[in-house]
Amino acid sequence: MVGQLGHPRPVTPLLLDESAAGELLTLQRAAFLVEARAHRNLELPPLMETLEQVRAALTDPECPVWGVRDAGRLVATVRLRVAGDVGEVVRLAVAPDRQGEGLGRALLLAAEAAAPAGVTRFRLCTGERSAGPLHLYAKLGYRETHRSPEADYQLVHLEKPRADGRAAIR
Repeated sequence: MVGQLGHPRPVTPLLLDESAAGELLTLQRAAFLVEARAHRNLELPPLMETLEQVRAALTDPECPVWGVRDAGRLVATVRLRVAGDVGEVVRLAVAPDRQGEGLGRALLLAAEAAAPAGVTRFRLCTGERSAGPLHLYAKLGYRETHRSPEADYQLVHLEKPRADGRAAIR
Protein backbone atom coordinates (compact mmCIF):
# COMPACT_ATOMS: atom_id res chain seq x y z
CA MET A 1 0.00 0.00 0.00
CA VAL A 2 1.48 3.32 -0.99
CA GLY A 3 1.32 6.69 0.70
CA GLN A 4 -1.69 6.29 2.99
CA LEU A 5 -2.98 9.52 4.61
CA GLY A 6 0.19 11.50 4.33
CA HIS A 7 2.57 8.66 5.09
CA PRO A 8 5.45 9.62 2.78
CA ARG A 9 6.75 6.13 1.98
CA PRO A 10 5.11 2.90 0.88
CA VAL A 11 3.49 0.89 3.64
CA THR A 12 4.52 -2.74 3.24
CA PRO A 13 2.87 -5.13 5.71
CA LEU A 14 4.94 -8.21 6.51
CA LEU A 15 3.87 -11.46 8.12
CA LEU A 16 5.54 -11.57 11.53
CA ASP A 17 7.07 -14.64 13.13
CA GLU A 18 8.05 -15.65 16.64
CA SER A 19 11.29 -13.64 16.48
CA ALA A 20 9.20 -10.43 16.68
CA ALA A 21 7.50 -11.39 19.98
CA GLY A 22 9.32 -9.00 22.30
CA GLU A 23 9.11 -6.09 19.91
CA LEU A 24 5.43 -6.75 19.23
CA LEU A 25 4.63 -6.89 22.95
CA THR A 26 6.45 -3.58 23.51
CA LEU A 27 4.58 -1.91 20.64
CA GLN A 28 1.25 -3.33 21.77
CA ARG A 29 1.69 -2.11 25.34
CA ALA A 30 2.70 1.38 24.24
CA ALA A 31 -0.21 1.66 21.82
CA PHE A 32 -2.88 0.29 24.14
CA LEU A 33 -1.71 2.37 27.09
CA VAL A 34 -3.29 5.33 25.31
CA GLU A 35 -6.61 3.44 25.19
CA ALA A 36 -6.24 2.29 28.79
CA ARG A 37 -5.88 5.88 29.96
CA ALA A 38 -8.93 6.97 27.96
CA HIS A 39 -10.99 4.19 29.53
CA ARG A 40 -9.40 4.42 32.97
CA ASN A 41 -8.65 0.70 32.84
CA LEU A 42 -5.08 -0.57 32.92
CA GLU A 43 -6.29 -4.16 32.64
CA LEU A 44 -7.18 -4.15 28.95
CA PRO A 45 -6.48 -7.60 27.44
CA PRO A 46 -3.68 -6.31 25.16
CA LEU A 47 -1.91 -4.91 28.24
CA MET A 48 -2.31 -8.15 30.19
CA GLU A 49 -0.99 -10.40 27.43
CA THR A 50 2.31 -12.08 28.32
CA LEU A 51 5.36 -12.64 26.17
CA GLU A 52 4.53 -16.34 26.00
CA GLN A 53 0.98 -15.54 24.79
CA VAL A 54 2.38 -13.24 22.10
CA ARG A 55 4.80 -15.98 21.01
CA ALA A 56 1.87 -18.42 20.80
CA ALA A 57 -0.12 -15.92 18.73
CA LEU A 58 2.78 -15.50 16.33
CA THR A 59 2.96 -19.25 15.74
CA ASP A 60 -0.81 -19.77 15.36
CA PRO A 61 -1.53 -20.46 11.66
CA GLU A 62 -5.22 -19.67 12.24
CA CYS A 63 -4.49 -16.08 13.27
CA PRO A 64 -1.80 -14.43 11.13
CA VAL A 65 -0.04 -11.38 12.55
CA TRP A 66 1.20 -8.64 10.24
CA GLY A 67 3.38 -5.69 11.00
CA VAL A 68 4.79 -2.59 9.38
CA ARG A 69 8.44 -1.71 9.87
CA ASP A 70 10.05 1.64 9.27
CA ALA A 71 13.86 1.71 9.29
CA GLY A 72 13.75 -1.71 10.98
CA ARG A 73 11.44 -0.59 13.80
CA LEU A 74 8.05 -2.28 14.22
CA VAL A 75 5.59 0.63 14.13
CA ALA A 76 2.23 -1.07 13.56
CA THR A 77 0.67 -4.52 13.87
CA VAL A 78 -2.63 -6.34 13.44
CA ARG A 79 -3.99 -9.87 13.80
CA LEU A 80 -6.81 -11.49 11.83
CA ARG A 81 -8.64 -14.44 13.35
CA VAL A 82 -10.91 -16.28 10.90
CA ALA A 83 -13.98 -18.19 12.07
CA GLY A 84 -16.16 -19.44 9.24
CA ASP A 85 -17.11 -16.51 7.04
CA VAL A 86 -15.99 -13.89 9.59
CA GLY A 87 -12.58 -12.25 9.83
CA GLU A 88 -12.12 -10.84 13.31
CA VAL A 89 -9.61 -8.00 13.45
CA VAL A 90 -7.77 -7.99 16.77
CA ARG A 91 -4.92 -6.06 18.36
CA LEU A 92 -4.59 -3.33 15.73
CA ALA A 93 -1.80 -1.24 17.25
CA VAL A 94 0.24 1.72 16.03
CA ALA A 95 3.17 3.21 17.94
CA PRO A 96 1.96 6.35 19.76
CA ASP A 97 4.53 8.56 18.02
CA ARG A 98 3.34 7.30 14.61
CA GLN A 99 -0.43 7.54 15.08
CA GLY A 100 -2.28 9.71 12.58
CA GLU A 101 0.02 8.84 9.66
CA GLY A 102 -2.30 6.28 8.06
CA LEU A 103 -0.38 3.21 9.19
CA GLY A 104 -3.33 1.66 11.01
CA ARG A 105 -5.61 2.28 8.05
CA ALA A 106 -3.15 0.77 5.59
CA LEU A 107 -2.50 -2.26 7.78
CA LEU A 108 -6.19 -2.89 8.43
CA LEU A 109 -7.04 -2.71 4.72
CA ALA A 110 -4.14 -5.03 3.89
CA ALA A 111 -5.27 -7.59 6.49
CA GLU A 112 -8.81 -7.48 5.09
CA ALA A 113 -7.47 -8.00 1.57
CA ALA A 114 -5.36 -10.97 2.71
CA ALA A 115 -8.28 -12.76 4.36
CA PRO A 116 -9.21 -16.13 2.86
CA ALA A 117 -11.77 -16.04 0.03
CA GLY A 118 -14.49 -17.48 2.27
CA VAL A 119 -14.50 -14.43 4.55
CA THR A 120 -17.55 -12.32 3.71
CA ARG A 121 -17.50 -9.86 6.63
CA PHE A 122 -15.13 -8.38 9.16
CA ARG A 123 -15.71 -7.66 12.84
CA LEU A 124 -13.82 -5.76 15.48
CA CYS A 125 -14.47 -3.99 18.74
CA THR A 126 -13.07 -1.03 20.62
CA GLY A 127 -13.93 1.02 23.68
CA GLU A 128 -16.53 3.74 23.47
CA ARG A 129 -13.92 6.37 24.41
CA SER A 130 -11.62 5.45 21.52
CA ALA A 131 -12.47 8.47 19.38
CA GLY A 132 -9.64 8.05 16.85
CA PRO A 133 -10.21 4.35 16.18
CA LEU A 134 -14.01 4.79 16.04
CA HIS A 135 -13.58 7.55 13.46
CA LEU A 136 -11.19 5.42 11.40
CA TYR A 137 -13.43 2.37 11.47
CA ALA A 138 -16.46 4.41 10.39
CA LYS A 139 -14.48 5.89 7.47
CA LEU A 140 -13.54 2.36 6.39
CA GLY A 141 -17.16 1.19 6.34
CA TYR A 142 -17.50 -0.46 9.75
CA ARG A 143 -20.89 0.00 11.39
CA GLU A 144 -21.84 -0.49 15.01
CA THR A 145 -23.82 -3.69 15.65
CA HIS A 146 -24.12 -3.53 19.43
CA ARG A 147 -22.42 -2.59 22.68
CA SER A 148 -21.48 -4.67 25.67
CA PRO A 149 -20.55 -3.56 29.20
CA GLU A 150 -16.89 -3.62 30.22
CA ALA A 151 -15.79 -2.15 33.57
CA ASP A 152 -17.28 1.40 33.60
CA TYR A 153 -17.53 1.82 29.84
CA GLN A 154 -19.01 0.06 26.81
CA LEU A 155 -17.27 -2.02 24.17
CA VAL A 156 -18.46 -0.98 20.72
CA HIS A 157 -18.79 -3.94 18.34
CA LEU A 158 -18.51 -3.11 14.63
CA GLU A 159 -18.89 -5.04 11.40
CA LYS A 160 -18.57 -4.48 7.67
CA PRO A 161 -19.12 -6.62 4.58
CA ARG A 162 -16.11 -7.61 2.55
CA ALA A 163 -15.47 -5.22 -0.32
CA ASP A 164 -14.50 -6.30 -3.80
CA GLY A 165 -10.95 -5.91 -4.97
CA ARG A 166 -8.47 -7.93 -2.94
CA ALA A 167 -4.73 -7.44 -2.81
CA ALA A 168 -2.22 -9.86 -1.36
CA ILE A 169 0.26 -9.00 1.36
CA ARG A 170 3.44 -10.83 2.21
